[in-house]
Amino acid sequence: MPPATPATSLLDTRLRVETPEGVDLLLSPASALTRARAFAVDLALRAALSLALLGVLGRLGELGIGLGLILLFLLNWWYMVLFEVLNQGRSPGKQLFGLRVVHEDGTPVGWGAALLRNLLRFVDMLPLGYCCGLLASLANPRFQRLGDLAAGTLVIHQPRAPAAVQLEPMTPLPAPFALSAAEQRAVLAYGERQRQLSPARREELAGLLAPLLGVTAEQAPLRLQQIAADLRGTP
Repeated sequence: MPPATPATSLLDTRLRVETPEGVDLLLSPASALTRARAFAVDLALRAALSLALLGVLGRLGELGIGLGLILLFLLNWWYMVLFEVLNQGRSPGKQLFGLRVVHEDGTPVGWGAALLRNLLRFVDMLPLGYCCGLLASLANPRFQRLGDLAAGTLVIHQPRAPAAVQLEPMTPLPAPFALSAAEQRAVLAYGERQRQLSPARREELAGLLAPLLGVTAEQAPLRLQQIAADLRGTP
C-alpha cells in the first residue's frame, strides 16, 4: 500500500492514503493538545477505578492489598490496549474527543501495535511529564509520539459520517449489451463510488470493460458513468 502523503495545502495537516481497493482516505492526525486532553480523561478514570479497587479490596487486609496491587498493575498497562483493540481504537477519553488510533495506512489497530505503542509509553514519559513524547509529536507532522513511530500508528480525528453521495449530471446511454442483475448492481456501485476512487483506480476498473464497451481505457470511466445514469433512469 502506498505510504500516507500530506494533502496538497501546506496548511493542511491531513494525510491522504489509498486503500487496497483504490479508495482515497483523508486522515486528520490529532494534535498534541487534543491528545493530552483525552489522556487526562483516561487518567482520571483510571485514578477513580484505582481508588475504588483499593477501597473495596483494602477491607480484606493484606491479601486484599496484594490483590489490589496486581489489579492496579493490570489496569494501568491494559486499560489502553483493551480499549484500542476492542473499541475501534478508542479509549473513553479518545471517544469523548472524537479520536481513534489506527495504523498509518488507516486500517484498525491490532494487538501487536496496541501493545507496542503502550509499552513504549514509559519512554515517552521520560524524563518527566511526557517530555520525550511531546517533543517527538511536535517535531512530527503527524503528531506521533515515540510509541506511535515504533508501532506505525496514528491518533486521528474520527471521520465524520459521509454525506449523501451527490452524483454528477450525466447523459444516460444504454449499455451496448444486456446486463445481468449482478452486473447492473456492479455498474451502479461504480457510478456511486467513482468520486471516492483515485483516477488510476477508476481507469483500471473501467478499463477491464473497455473492449466490450467499444471504447478506449481512457474513455471507459465516462462510458460506465453514462450506463449507470441510464440504469438509474436519471441524468
